[in-house]
Amino acid sequence: MPVSVDTALSDPSRKDSEPAVAGTGGNTPVPGPEVLRPHAEDAFADELTALAAHDDRPRPARWKLSPWSVATYLLGGTLPDGTVITPKYVGPRRIVEVAVTTLATDRALLLLGVPGTAKTWVSEHLAAAVSGDSTLLVQGTAGTPEEAVRYGWNYAQLLAHGPSRGALVPSPVMRAMAEGMTARVEELTRIPADVQDSLLTILSEKTLPIPELGAETQAVRGFNLIATANDRDRGVNDLSSALRRRFNTVVLPLPETPEAEVDIVARRVDQIGRSLDLPAVPDGVDEIRRVVTVFRELRDGVTTDGRTKLKSPSGTLSTAEAISVVTNGLALAAHFGDGVLRAGDVAAGLLGAVVRDPAADRVVWQEYLETVVRERDGWTDFYRACREVSA
Repeated sequence: MPVSVDTALSDPSRKDSEPAVAGTGGNTPVPGPEVLRPHAEDAFADELTALAAHDDRPRPARWKLSPWSVATYLLGGTLPDGTVITPKYVGPRRIVEVAVTTLATDRALLLLGVPGTAKTWVSEHLAAAVSGDSTLLVQGTAGTPEEAVRYGWNYAQLLAHGPSRGALVPSPVMRAMAEGMTARVEELTRIPADVQDSLLTILSEKTLPIPELGAETQAVRGFNLIATANDRDRGVNDLSSALRRRFNTVVLPLPETPEAEVDIVARRVDQIGRSLDLPAVPDGVDEIRRVVTVFRELRDGVTTDGRTKLKSPSGTLSTAEAISVVTNGLALAAHFGDGVLRAGDVAAGLLGAVVRDPAADRVVWQEYLETVVRERDGWTDFYRACREVSA
């Protein structure tokens, strides 16, 4: 019978030669003010602490918060003492509730959606609220090896002493199993199929065999896994039916209304802007609204009034891309303008987001400018700015 090696991953007697890394949980240091993008558990530590202090609801084993508080952390709210919890996700409440509830069961969670629907963002904040650590992450790529999901070896130790507990290098998933935490796998469908299948035993049997040692790591209570996948990547490395059955799939939709999308873009740009010392977002809400309108109309293939059908470009024109366009515009306004976001600041970024295929997309963009933007009341400055960068 295999011998559990769970203690190998948390044995305090083992000396770690690596320096402490901010945001990896345990006794690691909190990142200082120079960190460009703190992990969710660090950036929103005050909110998580306040939620925990007021949380009197049942918590699953090793969860930092109850499911109700995790949902509140994601969706926002006001605590009895007046503490305001900022929304991290703007969308249907039931979607968040289903995702949180899934993590409290023995089924893994798959967040599916088109690019830019905040899959990674939601995944990070779920892990931060549930486990207090969002860094147990496997980034999926075409070159992701099996060791990234299971375990690897310290080859110096392996050559000197052969397979041993000290030579084993646990993956983030293996650590999460041993410590009862939440692991994350980004872009699951970009990982080769044979590597994807290494998750089968982990998710079904809740164990990770280590045949070289005649041992195994068994998942302790609190362990679960969140994976994200882009539904535009169908056909790249489709999930097998066996693996898909191990997940509860939650589809994250695009924002339902223009107002919701403007709110999302404004919030994220404001957060990013503060870290980069850029101008305040309220000074550019009108331009944000115009960028969102352009993206939604080209994405949907019809104007907001439903009167004019449009050709759609090859890109996704996601909310995340709108955030990027506006953030770049704010930087232009701050460093080369008067600090106020104007049409000329967003025009170049907008062109780059829409025109991905220089031939086909440029035709789509020019038609949109001449048939829609040119005729729209109050958009003359926007039309001129876009025409100037498109010339």
